[in-house]
Amino acid sequence: MSTDVKHIPEAVLRAEVQRFLTGAGARAEDAEQTTRALLHASRIGVDSHGVRLCRYYADLLQAGVMNARPTRVMRRTGPAAGVLDGDDGLAHGASYQAMDEAVDMAATCGIGAVGVVHSTHFGAAGAYAVEAAHRGMIGLVTTNSLSLVSLFGGGIAFHGTNPIAMAAPVPDSRPWLLDMATSSIPFNRVQLYRSLGLSLPEGTAVDAQGHPTTDPARASFLQPLGGPEFGFKGAALAGVVTILSAILPGATLDPDILPDAQARQRREPANIGHFFIAIDPARFVGRTGYDAAITRYLEVLRASPAVDPKRPVMAPGDREWAEAEKRARLGIPVDPDTLKALGL
Repeated sequence: MSTDVKHIPEAVLRAEVQRFLTGAGARAEDAEQTTRALLHASRIGVDSHGVRLCRYYADLLQAGVMNARPTRVMRRTGPAAGVLDGDDGLAHGASYQAMDEAVDMAATCGIGAVGVVHSTHFGAAGAYAVEAAHRGMIGLVTTNSLSLVSLFGGGIAFHGTNPIAMAAPVPDSRPWLLDMATSSIPFNRVQLYRSLGLSLPEGTAVDAQGHPTTDPARASFLQPLGGPEFGFKGAALAGVVTILSAILPGATLDPDILPDAQARQRREPANIGHFFIAIDPARFVGRTGYDAAITRYLEVLRASPAVDPKRPVMAPGDREWAEAEKRARLGIPVDPDTLKALGL
């Protein structure tokens, strides 16, 4: 992190971000849910998808691209399936609602799936997956997004960064938590690095001519997960996300989503899609069996010998929950551009 960041207590940051979003036209309840999702990311160290995004959402609200007064409609299409229309509003409230619906279905049927259409950028996918885990369910979340990632060997952007998140409950512990883009890095990290004046890692981004670059100011789009040699894996996973998030619910395909500048000019919503799955372990191996197995799995995993004894192996989520404890003590680091926007 740059030395220009300031560490802000979470309670102060929550109030300021909610104030900022309502000032941009968001309803109080939408501002609260959006702040909730942003703080999830900032709390665990995913700063690219944390409170810095409040400026982006405020811009879309004020430009009329995002509906400041959405009327969300949930439609059950089967005992364990449904589609939620987000009415082009802030996506975070719709996403929490969709996962709540999926969990309720899973409580009855063992599994529940909800697709979301007419939505927008929803921040960190893990914010919603972890909600299922807090209710004793396994949560799986995907979203498609604007084309920012090349295909393997491709010379233009095609897929979005198309993240996959999964959370699993663990007895007497924080959830197992995976939240990953199917691109080399999220594009929001490029924008964060621009703000912080940092160079990008090798093999993650390319310029407008398709040449690799580590300069975030020159980065036009990203490479798929796996980079120049194994990017076919990331590109295929991005396709999985597009099928679940866009094709199944009926949202816009990645390459057909308008770039922000065109969307503002036309005042045309993005119609991004998300997909939420909740699974009740009690309906499969049983709650007792599940609890014993995942406890044993994580014990064996964390006890696995490390190459460097000073850097023990970790399960997905271990690093993030440790960072959350650190930031609870020291405050959440906020980049200079966001500090200025919030007046902090």
